[in-house]
Amino acid sequence: MFKALASSTRRRMLDALKQAPCTTGGLCDAFPELDRTTVLQHLRVLERASLVTGRRVGRERHLTLAPLPIKRIHDRWIGEYARAAVELLDRLDTLDPR
Repeated sequence: MFKALASSTRRRMLDALKQAPCTTGGLCDAFPELDRTTVLQHLRVLERASLVTGRRVGRERHLTLAPLPIKRIHDRWIGEYARAAVELLDRLDTLDPR
């Protein structure tokens, strides 16, 4: 998953899917600087990391952001650091002689 998130292009794709689900063609249109093959390669990495799900509807493939893996990372690592930072700020606030 971290490999998938390491690419700024893939993070931008996740941002696009966060706004609204779209088709593969719609995602290609959102990145005109990339050719279709490159978009599909990035998409494959995101799907292998379970960050994006795709389902076929007729000839189209509808893509959706899968936020649960990112939430698990937040809960496991980031949440603890955020909580410690908030506690530190609270202690600093009580020491403030204002």
